[in-house]
Amino acid sequence: MTTILPECDIPIPQRQPHIICHDPDNMVLPICNVQTVPGDMTERGCTFAGCRGVVGGPVKDAIQLVHGPIGCAYYTWGTRRNLSDTKLHRKYCFSTDLTEESVIYGGGKKLLNSIIESHELFPEGKAVFVYSTCVVGLIGDDTDSICKQAQEKIGIPVIPFHCEGFRGVSQSLGHHIANRTLFEKVVGTEEPHETTPYDMCIVGEFNIDGDAWIIKPLFERMGVKVLSVFTGNASYSDIPPMHRAKLNIVQCQRSSTYIAKMIHDRYGIPYLNVSLFGMAQTAQALRDVGKFFHLEENAEKVIAQELALYQSRINHYRKKLEGKKCFIYQGAPRAWHWMGPMRELGIETILTATTFGHKDDYEKIMEKAKPGHICIDNPNALEIEEYLLKLKPDFFIGGLKEKYLTYKLGIPFINGHSYEEGPYAGFKGFVNFAKDIDVAVNSPVWKFINQPLEMN
Repeated sequence: MTTILPECDIPIPQRQPHIICHDPDNMVLPICNVQTVPGDMTERGCTFAGCRGVVGGPVKDAIQLVHGPIGCAYYTWGTRRNLSDTKLHRKYCFSTDLTEESVIYGGGKKLLNSIIESHELFPEGKAVFVYSTCVVGLIGDDTDSICKQAQEKIGIPVIPFHCEGFRGVSQSLGHHIANRTLFEKVVGTEEPHETTPYDMCIVGEFNIDGDAWIIKPLFERMGVKVLSVFTGNASYSDIPPMHRAKLNIVQCQRSSTYIAKMIHDRYGIPYLNVSLFGMAQTAQALRDVGKFFHLEENAEKVIAQELALYQSRINHYRKKLEGKKCFIYQGAPRAWHWMGPMRELGIETILTATTFGHKDDYEKIMEKAKPGHICIDNPNALEIEEYLLKLKPDFFIGGLKEKYLTYKLGIPFINGHSYEEGPYAGFKGFVNFAKDIDVAVNSPVWKFINQPLEMN
């Protein structure tokens, strides 16, 4: 038997197939990408969160208008640190603020007025992205025709995203909707000013805490021209010419492989899956791109320069972290993206969990896992707490929702969702990552945890 029912799930035995203990001789994957069992306190995001919060939201010069109640507008840039170099993106949040009256009489008029008003107030916006939330799906606003009418009035693209939160089992469907909408309505609508034989797009890179600003120069130093980053710190005008790239590389392979595949199928542009976390994986990504463009020598030169700058610092942190054990809980790909870099630091990953992983994510986790490794699909807070107490990892990598639970249990925490002191990607970013783990794990504050009160 490789599936597990933790004590906290005795009232909901349907959770058992979602939790496994890895046995290479009896390989079983957790059941995944299915509706959450009623009564299970899931931590998943909704379809709207995946569309607005992950893929569409980072486009920096689009007015990101949430068509729904004001509470849905919580998902702004502030919930996910997609850095950009424009104030429009980082300072403002737009919402139609639907109320009970809108539910009764419809929100179409409010949407049209909101698009026009936001454009008048912020004429620097190059497009308007309209995200429909659950209420809009229930009252049936004809957002397509309203957006078309608004586009004729204001003269810039107005793109509707049908991403009502209830549509999918998790935020994963929202990624797909954003990819398909941008592919069908934006990609290929304009040609680039110039092309070169070395044009490439970086897909599924959202510039969390500046990751894209670390990654992009690595490829440019090789002689590759980065035509577009989808969608970290991207301008709206970066998306239409994506069909003229010679190659796409895909970093987040859960949220964005969709658009790379669609570009391949329609325009014949190949794509490569890469990981840009850790020294070895980043070097491999540069080598793969170098091989594609016949720039192998340039790739090796950049790798040598980066290793000369940063390898000794990684060696320093490895000495301080070797033998530690960690619990990784991420959306999906980072769970397996980071297992390799952990090994580079001498750290063993003893448990992985994902919020919206699919079968291929769990296959990649199992390829890297040792026998006895625990893997959980869509964990709830009680499961996380039970396994933190049972396994006692030296640190936990998760998102903000789990941060304080972890601290209350006296376990060091790393914010792998939006970072604390990033960027974490690339060679330089990996040094930041290792440093943050060292600070978290080896902080003297843990000596005072679990001491009798009179001792402190």
